[in-house]
Formats: sequence, structure tokens, C-alpha cells
Amino acid sequence: MRVVFDTNIFISALALPGGRAEAALMRILDGRDDLIISRSILQEVVSVLGRKFAQDREELARVAVWLSEIATVIVPQEELRVLTDEADNRVFECAMAGEANAIVTGDRDFLALGKFQGVRVLSLRAYLEEDEFLTPP
Repeated sequence: MRVVFDTNIFISALALPGGRAEAALMRILDGRDDLIISRSILQEVVSVLGRKFAQDREELARVAVWLSEIATVIVPQEELRVLTDEADNRVFECAMAGEANAIVTGDRDFLALGKFQGVRVLSLRAYLEEDEFLTPP
């Protein structure tokens, strides 16, 4: 399955290891799912890690390179306005351009949608627990 993680999933996995978000990243590393990411998502992850968790530039650069290596980096061509938070819209743009099957997030605004243009919006728990979405259509 092709999946886009919202920034909060990356931050939780990288800054607070040992939890569900890290388990989600392990699904990618194990080859069970394909991660789709865009430069704007990468930039937001690096920015939040630097601002909230006092990561140094070298560490932030390593994180950006590592995420780029485990994911398919795409360049969205279409600008979307789905939610009021512009950073959230970048996630939808990534999902559409990358032909994702799901967006994984902890954001209530995302989760309230349930689905957007055929892309499922899943909580981290649902992503880790559900089996039926693991098989691509």
C-alpha cells in the first residue's frame, strides 16, 4: 500500500521512539508499505524537530536524507485547499500526486474527513491494526 504520513507521525516516531509511530515507520522499513513524501513535508518535519526538540543541523540533515531514502519523494503539481492549515494541505497534495491509498495522521481535522478523493484518512491505531487496507485494490 502507498501511504503518506502526516508530520505528527514522523515527529512522534523520531522524537519519541518506542511507540506506535515508530511501529508505523517499521512497516515501511520492513517493506510492508511504500511511503510517499514531498519536500514540503520533509521541510516541516525538519523545522519542527529543530524548533521543538533542539536538534542540531547535522542531525536534521541526516533525518532528511534518511526519510528521502526510505520514501518515494514526489513533487506535487496541484495546489489543494482542503483544510485551513496550509501544512495540512501539503499532505493532501502529496497523497494525490503520489497516488497514495491512505494518509496516516493524528490530526482530528484530517480524521474527520475519513476519506478524500478516494484516499483513506487513518488514525495511527487504525493503520497498525486494520488488515483489509493492506492489500492494494
